[in-house]
Order: sequence, then C-alpha cells, then structure tokens
Amino acid sequence: MDLKISPRSVQQETVRLVREAITSGYFKPGERLVEAKLCSLLGVSRTSVREALRVLATEKLITIVPNKGPSVAELSWEEAENIYHLRALLEGEAAALAAGRVKPDDLRRMREALDTFAAAVDQQDWKTRISATADFYEVIIQCCGNAVMGEVLHGLLTRINFLRARTMASPGRAKHSVRELESIYDALEKGDARVARAVAVAHVKAAEAEARDVYREMNHAA
Repeated sequence: MDLKISPRSVQQETVRLVREAITSGYFKPGERLVEAKLCSLLGVSRTSVREALRVLATEKLITIVPNKGPSVAELSWEEAENIYHLRALLEGEAAALAAGRVKPDDLRRMREALDTFAAAVDQQDWKTRISATADFYEVIIQCCGNAVMGEVLHGLLTRINFLRARTMASPGRAKHSVRELESIYDALEKGDARVARAVAVAHVKAAEAEARDVYREMNHAA
C-alpha cells in the first residue's frame, strides 16, 4: 500500500487551505500574500503556493498586480450587490425547479445539512456553517435540472462564501438563516414551487441586507 501524498493532493490541499483562509477573513481584503510566508505557514513548496495563487486568481479571490505580487481581492459593495441580485434570481429559480424533482434521499441530505448548520450556529462554528450551507444548496442545484444554472452558481461559490463568512459572523443573522433554510426545506418537501422561489429569494435578500450593514460598518471604521 502506497501511503505517500501525491503532488496533486498537496496542490489541492494548498488551494483549499488558502481559499479557506481568505473566505474566513484570516487574510483580510487588500492584504498582500507573500509567497515565503505562505510556504512557511502551510509547509509546502513555492511551486505549490504559486499554483494555488494562480487558481485563486481565476476564482477572483486574489488579485495579482505586476511588480507588486498577489493580494486578497477587495470586493466592493457594488460587486457584492450584483452577486446578491444574481443569487436571488438563480437560487429562486433553482428552488422552484427543484420543488417538483426532489426525491426522499435528496430531502434526507438536505435535512442532514440543515441539522448540521443549526448545530454549528449554536456552537459558533463558522467553518461548519459555511460547508453545511453549501451542502444544502448543492442538493437544490443537483435537483433543479438545469446544468448551466448549476455551473454559474458553482462559479460564484467562492465569492458567495466570502460574503457568507461576513454576514454569518452576526449571531442574529445566523439564527435567522436557520429559520429561512427551514422554510426552503418545507416548501421543497411539499413540492410547492411558488413558495420555494419566494422563500429562497427572501433568504438571499435578508443576507444582502445584513451584508449592506457590514459594509457600512467597514466604511465607517476606515
């Protein structure tokens, strides 16, 4: 049995860890990402770090400026607002389409993700909150029957998680999210496309309102 970690596994893990450090706020927007520091933190080679930075640049989580190097992308409120508007359109439609397609096993997976999310809110475990929310929505995307819509949402996922990490830092917002996701689940369980769309859109709008407040506070602090 070969238990050595393959170079590909090291590369994927490097990308995952740096991505997580950015979306969690460990690295702040605008902060320079020094290769030597990342190598030391992660215990990997410069080659792995450079490839990870290249991948994350395509995800628009970092910006690489000639002669200055990479830094964490700064997401303006205009960009964030555009993402929320697109999310409302796509996630509302995905929920409506999924309402007539979900199977018992899909509902079971959603329930598991929702229970995990609720427990993570109580435990103030932000990492699990983010992953559980992504798992919940992944079922909806898989059930909506529109592969192109899924591709677009997956393409936005890292920036969505970047915003989620900030809005869910508020205990009040996190608890509201539990109730909102429960409403989406209930609508899908009943096969009610109209309600599923409405509550999915309302969930995104509530997150947008919280994000707006977060951005205002950031601007005042600056």
